[in-house]
Amino acid sequence: MTRTILVTGGAGYIGSHTTLVLLQAGFQVVVLDSLCNASAESLKRVAQLAGREPVFVQGDIRDRALLDQLLAHHPVQAVMHFAGLKAVGESVAQPLRYYENNVGGTINLCQAMAAAGVFTLVFSSSATVYGDPATVPITEDQPVGQTTNPYGRSKFMVEQVLGDLAVADARWRVALLRYFNPVGAHESGLMGEDPNGIPNNLLPYITQVAVGKLPELAVFGNDYPTPDGTGVRDYIHVLDLAEGHLCALKALQTRTGAHVWNLGTGQGYSVLEMVRAFEAASGRPVPYRISPRRSGDIANCYADPTKARKELGWGAQRGLPDMMRDAWRWQSMNPNGYSGGRN
Repeated sequence: MTRTILVTGGAGYIGSHTTLVLLQAGFQVVVLDSLCNASAESLKRVAQLAGREPVFVQGDIRDRALLDQLLAHHPVQAVMHFAGLKAVGESVAQPLRYYENNVGGTINLCQAMAAAGVFTLVFSSSATVYGDPATVPITEDQPVGQTTNPYGRSKFMVEQVLGDLAVADARWRVALLRYFNPVGAHESGLMGEDPNGIPNNLLPYITQVAVGKLPELAVFGNDYPTPDGTGVRDYIHVLDLAEGHLCALKALQTRTGAHVWNLGTGQGYSVLEMVRAFEAASGRPVPYRISPRRSGDIANCYADPTKARKELGWGAQRGLPDMMRDAWRWQSMNPNGYSGGRN
């Protein structure tokens, strides 16, 4: 029988790409999304590419009655949990909102799952749980919890909740996937990252400068202890990340308890290296200015993905030129994201 997967936050950037990968792998998918930071248009594009539609339910993971109704009506066997707020700066200004959504919402989801007899969960965590790492590349057994902002703390708290849950009840099978920096877009140009307002992340900011929506890129700090002084991060193609979720879901079929995997490439790139790579892929100049460091930013952060390769049989397949080319194709075909239609 075809398995049915509930994808919370499935209309968002990573959730929509993962929904597509699940549909293409033969799963039935139910998407739950409040659309507070996403567009239903993304799911129309998913259906166009997959040749069939996910079921879409608009709603919030904090709505227990809705969750109970959804799980009663659909034969869900596992949940991929992407729903949550994700802007670091906003989390500093609005910590209670982040804890209520990300921590409280996840607890509510787990209570509804348990009541419905669903005990398999793939959780969208983050490399922010490592804080400012003592050494790089980062392995899964390095210390966590010294996070630098409420967003990262909310991810760390959820990891603790899910770990405790798996210890208390042996029926739970949980994957904690610590993402590094997702970038890129589907190679069709039909799906990609569509942030509200000024982007918080580097690559959509670069692409919006290139397409003329923003005047220049602000590079926050050029005095870090890195080769060119700008911050180094592990950028991973969103489709590689989506495929990692599918591998984690399959791995949980033979594992109980909570398991942690880094999803990154193992390769760090600086901000200025990203700018140059994008200019090479797009043929467009990206003007930038050096601005002061942002509080909470760190110098180096990249993964050791060995554990995921050994245990999940997963590794990133797409390199930096692919990430840049796909991001530019999406932005140039959809200069106003999902709201503006296609060129």
